[in-house]
Amino acid sequence: MERKKKYSKSPPRAVDKDSSKNDLSYSRKKPSRSNKPSSPRKEDSEIEKEEQLKSNTPIRLNRYIANAGVCSRRDADKLIEAGEITVNGKIVTEMGYKASSADVVKHGNKILNREKIIYVLLNKPKDFITTMDDPQGRRTVMELVKKAGEERIYPVGRLDRNTTGLLLLTNDGDLAKKLSHPSSNIKKLYQAELDKPITENHFHDILEGLTLEDGLIKVDDLAIVGGNKQVLGIDIHVGKNRIVRRIFEHLGYEVIKLDRVMYAGLTKKDLGRGKWRYLSEKEVNRLKYKKKIT
Repeated sequence: MERKKKYSKSPPRAVDKDSSKNDLSYSRKKPSRSNKPSSPRKEDSEIEKEEQLKSNTPIRLNRYIANAGVCSRRDADKLIEAGEITVNGKIVTEMGYKASSADVVKHGNKILNREKIIYVLLNKPKDFITTMDDPQGRRTVMELVKKAGEERIYPVGRLDRNTTGLLLLTNDGDLAKKLSHPSSNIKKLYQAELDKPITENHFHDILEGLTLEDGLIKVDDLAIVGGNKQVLGIDIHVGKNRIVRRIFEHLGYEVIKLDRVMYAGLTKKDLGRGKWRYLSEKEVNRLKYKKKIT
């Protein structure tokens, strides 16, 4: 049978080394040969944008709209040209028009906030809680991204304290809502290390789907990593709490290590454990405007 062949197949994607020791991720690209540590560097345009925001200097209307998280600057020009933007109650169609934080800018009936929208991708290490603060004083992921900016950003979804890997943080509420909604079917790729080798029957049981306490759970793909039957790559879009751990616990396995190596098409390439970076404009646009994100 076709599924039985998968038991001994290589992972669903080529294995690529993370910059952290003994950590694997999946990517179609060749591993980077650079030994330089990743550092969250701001481009000149980002620095210029922050200076403009702090000094209340008027900025071009298309950038104002983009900063508010409505769309890209190119699409903002189209909104302006179509007469969909008002400034202080008046329709503005002039390209190059500038607005400041003292102005009331609206798209339809929605007032646009000039606060810069930022998107941060973190490679979460173990022993950090995915929360804004912790009453028990435990370390949180917010400590790791405190230098990302003055904006108050929030985690999109969560990773357990002992789960490592990719976590997105942003102050873009609309995108966070989209990515968190089950209808978005956001794909996530995990690498799980078990306490014992998985059996062939259990391997195929997972592929066929398991009925847990909250219903039938199906994965998108499953593969053994590097011939080691204790290490598996699991591709899944279900976003239920502790879903990967619960899948294996249901069959009598303990997950020793769990690492999210891909989230919504974003990977850990050149992003060491505990490091973060800003998403590129291209990445943001893909997440915001592409109907199906894989």
